[in-house]
Amino acid sequence: MTYLPPHFAETDPATLHALVCAHPLATWVVPQTDGELLVNHIPFLLDADRGPHGTLVGHVARANPVWRALGTTASVAVFQGPDAYVSPSWYPSKPVHGKVVPTWNYAVVHAHGTARVFDDQAQLLALVTRLTALHEAPMAQPWQVADAPAAYIDTMLGAIIGIEIPVQRWVGKWKVSQNRSEDDRQGVAAGLQARGTVQGDAMAELVRRAVSSKI
Repeated sequence: MTYLPPHFAETDPATLHALVCAHPLATWVVPQTDGELLVNHIPFLLDADRGPHGTLVGHVARANPVWRALGTTASVAVFQGPDAYVSPSWYPSKPVHGKVVPTWNYAVVHAHGTARVFDDQAQLLALVTRLTALHEAPMAQPWQVADAPAAYIDTMLGAIIGIEIPVQRWVGKWKVSQNRSEDDRQGVAAGLQARGTVQGDAMAELVRRAVSSKI
């Protein structure tokens, strides 16, 4: 269960999917019957139109015990978007009443679903081909699976197991200063942007687009 005040909840599927696609490396948590948790970091593809809520697809090493431990309990894949420290000195309200403290802004998506495995070589080849094409696209000379010897690729495919997670529910949490006044939010955005970092710029944009929840 996630602590999620209503004013931080994000439910728009397109917004959630966009974060997953922009930040595909998920922290995948699988609960075990003995109470232990298996935690892995997996880059997933999202097939948004497969199933009622979409399906996540990825792979793990065959040597990874997680795929043998999957049961009928839902797991969760956590996708982390922009995040940034927020200084109370950025709030215009600070010199007025001083009732301000530091906080941390972030945007995250949790995908809940029961995972299943596949090891059909054709499916695995299709998956790694898609992953490669997606992530090599920005390269000046994109590498392709066919660039490697076929026998070598067959060996590599034998060393992995495919993972599919039909998503049963999405949880989005956008903590982007909605609980501050308009002036304070603009101060946060300006402070973040002044840091000159990629994360700061990304969070500043989310803060500027946020709608204040204050009455």
